[in-house]
Amino acid sequence: MAGISRRIAYALGALALCFVVPAAAAQQRPTAAEAQALLRTRPDLVAQLRSRIQSSGLTPAQVRARLRAEGYPESLLDAYIEGTGMTADSSLAVGEDVFDAVRALGIVDSVGVDSLRMFGSERRMGGRRDGQMLFDSTGFEEDSLDERLSERDGRPTRRTLELRRQRVDSGYTVFGMDVFARSTSQFDANVAGPVDANYRLGPGDRLVLILTGDVEASYQLDVTREGFIVVPQVGQIFVANLTLGQLDDLMYSRLGRVYSGVRRGAGATTRFSVSVARLKSNQVYVIGDVERPGSYRVSGAGTALSALYAAGGPTLNGSLRTVELRRGGRTIATFDVYDYLLKGDASADLRLETGDVLFVRPAGARVRVWGEIARPGTYEMKDGETLADLIRAAGGFLPTAERRRVQIERILAPNERRSPGSDRVMMDVASEQFATGDGPAVPLQPGDVVRVFELPGEARRRVSVAGNVWTPGPIGFTPGMRLSEALRLAGGLKPDTYLGQVLVSRLLPDSSRAQLRAALRDTTGAAVDDLELADGDDIRVFATTEFRPSRYVVISGAVRKRGRFPYREGMTMRDLVLMAGGLQESAWLGEAEIARLPEDRAGGVTAVTTRVALDSTYIFERSSDGRYLGPPGLPVRQQGAAEVVLRPYDNVLILQQPDWELTRSVTLTGEVRYPGRYTLRSKTERLSDLIARAGGLTGEAYAQGTVFTRKENGLGRIGLDVPRLLRDPRHRDNLVLQDGDSIDVPQFINVVNVRGAVNSPLAVAYVPGRNLEYYVSAAGGGNRRADLKRAYVTQPNGKVEAIRGRGVFLPRAVPEPQPGALVFVPERDPGEKRDYTGLLSVTAQILASAVGIVAIIATR
Repeated sequence: MAGISRRIAYALGALALCFVVPAAAAQQRPTAAEAQALLRTRPDLVAQLRSRIQSSGLTPAQVRARLRAEGYPESLLDAYIEGTGMTADSSLAVGEDVFDAVRALGIVDSVGVDSLRMFGSERRMGGRRDGQMLFDSTGFEEDSLDERLSERDGRPTRRTLELRRQRVDSGYTVFGMDVFARSTSQFDANVAGPVDANYRLGPGDRLVLILTGDVEASYQLDVTREGFIVVPQVGQIFVANLTLGQLDDLMYSRLGRVYSGVRRGAGATTRFSVSVARLKSNQVYVIGDVERPGSYRVSGAGTALSALYAAGGPTLNGSLRTVELRRGGRTIATFDVYDYLLKGDASADLRLETGDVLFVRPAGARVRVWGEIARPGTYEMKDGETLADLIRAAGGFLPTAERRRVQIERILAPNERRSPGSDRVMMDVASEQFATGDGPAVPLQPGDVVRVFELPGEARRRVSVAGNVWTPGPIGFTPGMRLSEALRLAGGLKPDTYLGQVLVSRLLPDSSRAQLRAALRDTTGAAVDDLELADGDDIRVFATTEFRPSRYVVISGAVRKRGRFPYREGMTMRDLVLMAGGLQESAWLGEAEIARLPEDRAGGVTAVTTRVALDSTYIFERSSDGRYLGPPGLPVRQQGAAEVVLRPYDNVLILQQPDWELTRSVTLTGEVRYPGRYTLRSKTERLSDLIARAGGLTGEAYAQGTVFTRKENGLGRIGLDVPRLLRDPRHRDNLVLQDGDSIDVPQFINVVNVRGAVNSPLAVAYVPGRNLEYYVSAAGGGNRRADLKRAYVTQPNGKVEAIRGRGVFLPRAVPEPQPGALVFVPERDPGEKRDYTGLLSVTAQILASAVGIVAIIATR
């Protein structure tokens, strides 16, 4: 028995693990907030912030004092300040509160904050091309968390690819590779001519010879495999490997033997011209570190750059600086693609010949430059090239660059690494040559990362004017500037300026701020105390409207647009009615009620109401002769009501005419003598009254099947006993009619419809006295999914009746369908299952108790 108990316990434990383990796994997944926090965790962004704070010139005590003055926790930036005693944790998460704080302290302006945000997002997007990391300043190959969180089945999603394409920091992109990454025809060689005079002829070329003057003729001349052309009446001419210039000299000699007018100079009477109409194709080979190495046929005018583009360009590891052209087993030229891309110099891009081999070597030393540079990117460097060469290749400094120094992050050679963790070093290069040129000739090493800094801090020598001036914003500060001059430069004061006080916030040497103030004489900007300003002052000008409450009036009742409207001085009730879209037809033109704030609030009084007279002039829609076009109402005065001037916060109520209501109508169709749409004559007209107005029922009418539908509140069909209410108008089913009611009296229907979970849904002939079970049986009985205990009848008058149980010993009440009724048998609910386990458990307990009782009795 104990063994069985243990097995049961083990089984229950395994079952619990089935539910616990997935829950624990789900808890280990990072939430969206945790993922965003991880995305903001950038060591290089933390280093950027530390650098900005250090370059601001503020001491730690001044930073804390300014934070306290601006309402921030004074320890908010301790982790980014040198000398605070805190360890430099490179895994800090830089949040928006940090950005807001450094902007409020003036360490960086809004543009600088955007730059920091962009720097963080650029690093997060990663430095990859086709899934490969180039290299970065951390020395680790790592996927961006953006990409890891947006991959499906190990493949990046479209969104991830879009983020890669939109990378802002192109410092991670190898310069020049994008030229070969796009489908373009810019490098396709000419195939139909013309060509320059240095083009060398060969088999496959087609020439056109045109003779004019004494002889008029033209010939198409194909260069044969042996290198000859055949000119009619002249004969065979060997032209292989001749340039077009050399061919001209040869043609003067050969044509002059046949045509006496062909000669050089002005005395020639026969002239000729030779041009290339179709160029030959050369078979060349592109090998090495290229995307698609192999054999290619290029036009006879094609160059090394044409063949390189045909092969897809160099791979990520291929060189753009040393593309070798080999002919006859030896290297005849080395092409530098950078000369073409940076200088437009294609002089070394030689024309290819059949059998040429284009070889792309592995890339040489690469150096990355980023920051305030025209073309951030990763550049391949040749031996002997320096920092100045790199800056020139990157397009030079931007206007926002800090041109006093650049920073180089360098990977030390293995023999220079003295201790673990000293693989990288930072070097600052300061030189006056940055301000006048591209910088000094500092040697670079493979893997160097060159950073060009942005100009630090926000603009100095300024004051700012905010508030009620025409052009608020920063203004250039000059020593001795007065408040009136700053207000004039800000466009002057607006007419509604508050003259009593202008606030000036001044930054003190201890990084706190002092509040100064001055009064104005008038809106020209003249000040009573024309305060002398200091650099960094913030001026705030107020408007009188800032202190004015938002006053309003309210109108309700029988108007078209009820609600609150702005109060205007001198506003009348007629003005308010106009703003409310005029009166409704139901408005009573006798008087209106105005609720007004009381002069005396003693005794808890909150409003004082008064009645004011109206007249017909408040009706704005009239005929051309001035007659009122609305519905008839109570008699009112035609004119003479006094104008009522409103006060702020008045509540106006336009009263409605007593018992006002537009006409109501109902629809009566079917077997009545005069069917149609009837207008109700009173609010108490009932169904029997309406049938009587329609001439009563016809002989074919089936009153029991009358369909009564009410639209109000979406009630729908209502079951009524029409024969009973016609006999007794005081019966409860004789309802008072409402607008939109619909009554349809059908013809007599002598069948009962059976639908639902029966074997043969059909219409069964009506048999008086038969109940629901008879008609279900007539339809083949219930099918295997039928729930016969829940079958019900919808009687022709709309009432629904179901089988009702009357107790344990009493028979059930089974409804009897009337002619035209619908019997419906629903299906069993598949989710409704009997709890046999619980039933067996209870039964077992009862049996155990019974056995125990029997045992006790037996022992006695």
